[in-house]
Amino acid sequence: MRRSLLLLTAATTALVLTALLVPLTLLTRTHAADRATSEATARAQWVAHAIGPALATADERETAEQTVESVNGKDLPATSLILANNEVIGPHPQQHTPAVTDPIRLARTGRAFTYEPESGGRLVLVPVQGAEDGTAVVQVTLTEAQLYAGTLASWLVLAGIGVGLVLLGLLLADRLGARLVGATRRLARTADRLAAGDLTARATPEGPPELRLIAGELNRLAARIDELLTAERENAADLAHRLRTPVAALRLDAETLRDTDEARRIAADVTALERSVDDVIRKARRPLREAPRADLAAVARERAAFWEPLAEDQNRRTETTTPPHEIPVPVPEDELTAALDALIGNVLDHTPQGTPFSVTVTARSTRDGNHAELTIADEGPGFPDTTSPDRGTSGAGSTGLGLDIARRTAEEANGAFETRSTPEGARVTLTFPLTPPGGKPSAPRGPTC
Repeated sequence: MRRSLLLLTAATTALVLTALLVPLTLLTRTHAADRATSEATARAQWVAHAIGPALATADERETAEQTVESVNGKDLPATSLILANNEVIGPHPQQHTPAVTDPIRLARTGRAFTYEPESGGRLVLVPVQGAEDGTAVVQVTLTEAQLYAGTLASWLVLAGIGVGLVLLGLLLADRLGARLVGATRRLARTADRLAAGDLTARATPEGPPELRLIAGELNRLAARIDELLTAERENAADLAHRLRTPVAALRLDAETLRDTDEARRIAADVTALERSVDDVIRKARRPLREAPRADLAAVARERAAFWEPLAEDQNRRTETTTPPHEIPVPVPEDELTAALDALIGNVLDHTPQGTPFSVTVTARSTRDGNHAELTIADEGPGFPDTTSPDRGTSGAGSTGLGLDIARRTAEEANGAFETRSTPEGARVTLTFPLTPPGGKPSAPRGPTC
């Protein structure tokens, strides 16, 4: 925006100055020529008036020569006297060979005028009446340099004024652009904070009226989102809390069972259900701006070990490969656990018994930063039509929500989700950005200016 504003100002100022300065430069050229012509005309008239009486007698020729010599000098227009017998007193007019030309013949008729020869410059011709042997002509010759003397200096002054006005316009545009861009960037940073889950972020209304209006509406939107999320979390917590009553009844029913082993097994399931309900309540009440963090390697090992007994019952060979050190990713541990359970559960439910699968966790560095990859691979038939099912649909009679849970878990952490069918089977890969030790997880990308 700032650069565009500067370019627009420079272009507009240049066009306006061009429209003004081009006529001014032509005017200064014309003015310089008129001034030089006026001075040359005055010089020629003075010479004609001074030597007129001297030419009345032949004895005064020396006076005429002295008069012509006195008005000639370095950098002055050449002043010549062309007598009636075509003799030239003073500098010989180099522009005209021979000296007698049509303009001189016209001047001998008694007319004073200026003439522009094809070779350039300008001639001022004034007749001298009263000569003894006819009419003489005073000729003042102006070269191109003498005719337009001072034009270059005027043009340089005008160019300096134009450059100064352009620079002043650019300075004012830069200050205005900095004000607009600064306000826009601060507004974008507020939007970034809101996108990252900091619902306390508010924009300061500043800048032009349009940006102040956007800031006010953004603040209203943030307040409304905060209200809606608070109400949603409370509703979810209330619904989860209401499950405690049937769970408690189920526990009492389990305690009345006569089979001790069956009662113990059902009680363990009820306990696990209670923990799940408590997790739902805690998650519903957890503020969004809390920085989630989980060890991907540890969760992968723990969930693989959890599902290993069922895999052994189905005669499946399993392989878990994880780094020995921590792999921190910006994902809540419960969500990461749910994603792994969904992916491993899909393998157990939708591949033939005896199909081996593997869980692999790796860390790698790319130009975009450090990332961690979680890959669940099996040697089954792969995905129908080589693509993963969309949310709510499945090619195997399921709800189709398992892969969507994993997808949302990766994408909400600024990661990626990829499925692929190969001749060896199906592969599902979740990519997460690594969380620096003690650092904050990456926030979703917001608008930039």
